[in-house]
Amino acid sequence: MRTPSILPALFATVATAAAVVLLLLADQEWEVATMAGVAVAVLLGGMRLGWGETVHRSATAHRRIVTPVTWLAGAVAIFLLREHNFELLMLCTVMIFMIAGLGLTVQFGYAGVVNFAAAAFMGIGAYTTAVLMNSTALPHPVVILLSGLVSAVIGSVLLLPLLRTRGHYAALITIAFGILFRTFLEVNDALGGPQGLKVPGLELFGHAFNDAIEINDDVEWSFYLNYAAGALVVLFLAYELVRRIERSWMGLALDAVRLDETAASAFGLNGAAWKITAFSIGNFLAGVAGSLYATITAFIAPASFTFSDSLILVSIVILGGLGNPLGLLPAALVVVVLPEKLQVIQEYRFLLFAILVIAILLLRPGGLIPRRAREYPE
Repeated sequence: MRTPSILPALFATVATAAAVVLLLLADQEWEVATMAGVAVAVLLGGMRLGWGETVHRSATAHRRIVTPVTWLAGAVAIFLLREHNFELLMLCTVMIFMIAGLGLTVQFGYAGVVNFAAAAFMGIGAYTTAVLMNSTALPHPVVILLSGLVSAVIGSVLLLPLLRTRGHYAALITIAFGILFRTFLEVNDALGGPQGLKVPGLELFGHAFNDAIEINDDVEWSFYLNYAAGALVVLFLAYELVRRIERSWMGLALDAVRLDETAASAFGLNGAAWKITAFSIGNFLAGVAGSLYATITAFIAPASFTFSDSLILVSIVILGGLGNPLGLLPAALVVVVLPEKLQVIQEYRFLLFAILVIAILLLRPGGLIPRRAREYPE
């Protein structure tokens, strides 16, 4: 068979990066609405003309080239926004939501483990970071990793009830945990109570992320450029981890447990062990995302990790395409950026999110970018 051209994949990568930059830089609401309309038209037209399949074949055939080009395009997009504080902050938020969404992808999409407390696990990571940074001299990269581990360990208290329940009962357990977590924070004075905690800025090899980057006397780049670059590196590592899990024998086992746990058990797979693995990995990534969130915002409080935030994360995963990490970017842009740019819908964003998720479930159950069936080499 003829090898597909690399051009469709490269064009899609560059066009996506350019669209993200233009969307973030758009000041007028009519510009944002026009771009959103064009994006919907391109998506619908691409579905009818088979562009998605063309790009998929191109990217698959040239993965070794397309993958680094994609991350390089992300770095260029960040660099183009180097002097824009608010735009870089929004981009950091998008990447943090994507990291947490990758954790939910492992739980929801791969193993079928329900988790409506993702924001609570982000909160565990955020508060762990605040405590460790304020009371220890540990290197900050180590603090971020420990925050993810603490989130995964604390999440283990839910393993027994989750393994003994199914469906909406398991969902209720995670919802209850999220509510209890916020209540615990509000009544715990050692963690700041309702007023929350201040979080120091990140430091890496003596470089303070809160310091603006001064090129000369006339040129100064936003300090959020430091955080955006750091978030991109963490997102890259998290994405590669999730992708490697999906393509490995671990991903195959998780798919088998999700599709039919009884049949998987008959073939020797320990369904409980694989669910524990998926739940722990997902909570670890959520904790890392929460740690980054805490350092970027420099302040955390119980109100930052509510049940509604968990629903936003779930809606991003469902909207993008359950089980497909590629869908997290457009879904996060829709959920995070559009309400900020279109102030007219800001007060009704949760209502619109609910309508959008319902519409996706009814009209396109696979999400904006559905997960493809697992392929096996011949």
